[in-house]
Amino acid sequence: MTAIEEHALTLDPEEARRVRQERLERIGRWLLPLAIMILAIWLWDRICVWNDIPKYILPRPGVVLQTLFDDAGLLFSSLLVTLKITFLSLLLAVIGGVGLAVLFAQSKWVEMSFFPFAIVLQVTPIVAIFPLINIYVDNQTTKLLLCAWIVAFFPILSNTTLGLNSVDRNLRDMFKLNGATRWQQLRYLRLPAAMPYFLGGLKIAGGLSLIGAVVAEFVAGATGQSSGLASRIIEAGYRLNAPRLFAALILISFTGILIFLVLSLISHLILRRWHESALKQER
Repeated sequence: MTAIEEHALTLDPEEARRVRQERLERIGRWLLPLAIMILAIWLWDRICVWNDIPKYILPRPGVVLQTLFDDAGLLFSSLLVTLKITFLSLLLAVIGGVGLAVLFAQSKWVEMSFFPFAIVLQVTPIVAIFPLINIYVDNQTTKLLLCAWIVAFFPILSNTTLGLNSVDRNLRDMFKLNGATRWQQLRYLRLPAAMPYFLGGLKIAGGLSLIGAVVAEFVAGATGQSSGLASRIIEAGYRLNAPRLFAALILISFTGILIFLVLSLISHLILRRWHESALKQER
C-alpha cells in the first residue's frame, strides 16, 4: 500500500475520491499518450506488412530505427549544425525581442512607429525572403541564422510587449506616488509582471527557431550549401532512401519536443513560487 493510499483511508470519502482521481490523472497524463504512440507504431508496422509496401516507399518502424543507429554519425553531426543555428537564433531573438519590447514600453510613439515592421517580418514567408538574403549576405551561417531569427523574433517581441503593458494601473500609480523613477518601475514592477508572458513567448519561439532553421536549410540545401538535417532529408529524397528520411524527420521531431520540454521546465522553475499559472490549484 502506497503512502497516498494510506493517507486516503484517513480521509472522508469525498477527499479520498479526490486523492485517487489526482493519482489517476498523474498516471494517465503519461500513460495514455504512450499507449496511443505504441498503438500508432504498431499500426504503421502492420500496414507495411499487410500491404507488402517496399521500404523505399514506406519503411517499417524497425527499419527506421535500425537506420537511425546505422547512420547515427551522419545524422547527429547534421543535427549539431541545425541546433547551432536554432539556439543562436533563439538567443538573438530573446535579446532583440526583449530589448525592443522594453523600448516600446517606454514610448508609445516608438511602438506605433516600429511594431508594424515587426508584423511585416512575421507574415512574410521565409522562402520569399531568403532569395534577397542570399543576394546581400555572403556568409552561409549568417544567412541561415538570419532566417531562423526572423521566425523566432516576433513571439518574443509581441508577448513581452503585451506583458509590459499589462501591469495593473493601481500598482503603477502607487509606484509613481512613491516617487519611483521610470527605471525603477521597469525593474521592480513591469519586468516581473511581464515574465510569464515572456516565458510563454519563449516556449513558442523555441519551436519556431528550430522550424526556421530547418526551413532555411531546405532553401539553402537545395543548392548543396547546407550540412544540416534538412540537407540529409533532401539527399535521402533524391536517392529514395526513405528509412534515412524518416529517421531524420523523427530526429527533428524529438529535438523539437525536447526543446519545448526544457523551456517548459525553465518556465516552471522560475514561476513556481510566485505566479498563479505555476502554483498547484486547489479543486
